[in-house]
Amino acid sequence: MNTEPAECPRCAYATVARLATSPVPGVWDVLQCGRCLYTWRTIEPARRTQRAAYPDNFKLTEADIENAIEVPTVPPLRK
Repeated sequence: MNTEPAECPRCAYATVARLATSPVPGVWDVLQCGRCLYTWRTIEPARRTQRAAYPDNFKLTEADIENAIEVPTVPPLRK
């Protein structure tokens, strides 16, 4: 099993939680950032799991998160 990162690949937050573990022990874990909610599996490539390899265009700062507009709710289904 991969070692859990010290920080979120997207926003560099230090609190990362394990959401799920593979049914086969030691194969993968699903991790989630406590600040930006980015979620990934430990078996994904470095560009998804490591801050240094994460694409610069998609990295977030604390200010980016604080100033983000609210995401609208999903409207009810039409009948």
